[in-house]
Amino acid sequence: MKNTTLRLRLFALLAVFATILISCVTNPVTGKKEFSLMTEKDEKAMGLAYDPQVISEFGLYDDQTLQNFIGEKGKQMARISHRPTLGYQFRILDSPVVNAFAVPGGYVYFTRGIMAHFNNEAEFAGVLGHEIGHVTARHSAKQYTTTMLAQLGFVLGMVVSEDFRQYSDLAGLGLNLLFLKFSRNHESQSDKLGVEYSTKVGYDAHQMANFFQTIGRLQTQSGGGVPTILSTHPDPGNRFTRVHQLANKEQTGTNPANLKVNRDSYLKMIDGIIYGDDPAQGYVENNNFYHPVMKFQFSIPNGWQTVNTPTQVQIAEQNGKAVIVMALSPEKSLNAAKNRAIQEDSLRVISSNDVTVNGNSAIELTADLNPQVRLMMYLIQYNGNIYKLAGLAETPNFNSFQPTFLQTFKSFKALTDASKINVKPERIKIQTVAKDATLQDALKSFNQPQNRLEEISILNGMKLTDKVTKGMLIKTIEKG
Repeated sequence: MKNTTLRLRLFALLAVFATILISCVTNPVTGKKEFSLMTEKDEKAMGLAYDPQVISEFGLYDDQTLQNFIGEKGKQMARISHRPTLGYQFRILDSPVVNAFAVPGGYVYFTRGIMAHFNNEAEFAGVLGHEIGHVTARHSAKQYTTTMLAQLGFVLGMVVSEDFRQYSDLAGLGLNLLFLKFSRNHESQSDKLGVEYSTKVGYDAHQMANFFQTIGRLQTQSGGGVPTILSTHPDPGNRFTRVHQLANKEQTGTNPANLKVNRDSYLKMIDGIIYGDDPAQGYVENNNFYHPVMKFQFSIPNGWQTVNTPTQVQIAEQNGKAVIVMALSPEKSLNAAKNRAIQEDSLRVISSNDVTVNGNSAIELTADLNPQVRLMMYLIQYNGNIYKLAGLAETPNFNSFQPTFLQTFKSFKALTDASKINVKPERIKIQTVAKDATLQDALKSFNQPQNRLEEISILNGMKLTDKVTKGMLIKTIEKG
């Protein structure tokens, strides 16, 4: 047995070395040779396959002017990048989350949430350069290669060591933390490329540094959570100071007056952009989730955080110990929906009962997702659809969360209140300051609510005590 194990390990190591010899590529940014399991052809294929999934998950924001803007600016910057012939695609997604990301093959996505928080073109250009930098430096390809190698080593360990197999979940967590560190290194390199690329196309890269202050304030406002760009872009340190230093270096010999900021033109372009959740996609108000188009509602546990996308609603307990997920089943009958759910996730069913929820036929299902996680699922038939609500928690904690799951599931009912059905989205309204004042006084003059002044100051990239001058444009929020 020991000899067989040794031969397996030697064979795997030889396979790794052989792969390394034939899989070295030149990094377009550094010019150095590096090991990679993903070719440029693979990157393009991955991006092409991933793009429709992203669009299906979030939807494209319905504003052709903004879509044309990001396409034009993106292609202009791509031409001066380290990989100008990749065939980039740029999209604005219909999501309130403040984020931007890129996938292999040159697909770059900005949310309407981040577009609403930029206060000039130069801020946008810096982040655009950062995202293109992830593509040109092949960061996704590196993460893929690192993951594949780690998994190979992980599999070898499970073959030869029962102890390693016993702690496999813990080892997987360790690998994730290791990859987070690599990602921070990638963030630093992409910050540098964002400064370089945005400066080359004529923008003031110092504005990119200023936007990181907005991101930091958003994180503080969320209570230390990371529902913003930091969730996919771990902060590599004091970016504000570092990016200013990079901008100083990149702009050496350049007349600052010749670098674009384009504040007013950008603000006028985003005038009317939807801010926050679009009620037509569902919204949360007073611990209730309402969907005015599909005309249903259900309660949200107090203090839980909600993330709503076109394909599902995720509701997480504040300490991350439990989650409720609601989605549509593609099936048309309750039994078919139940069987599909069991098969898709290989559920080990504990109990299944026919029930009714506010006059709607339903199935209550309790099952183990795996040895560590238990779930309760309600499949509810309503208005020609099957709604799947699942509450998940670690098995030892499941019983403590089960009453909360049941309360949410049993609150599902028809939405008939016209005031909830006809609600309008909030939008950014660009206003002209009438006289010299503080931002706080200016916002009050436009009847902005007192309890949202700090939120709106972050939206403007300013502090409430900052001075504004007569004729200056600022953002406000209005319904309609």
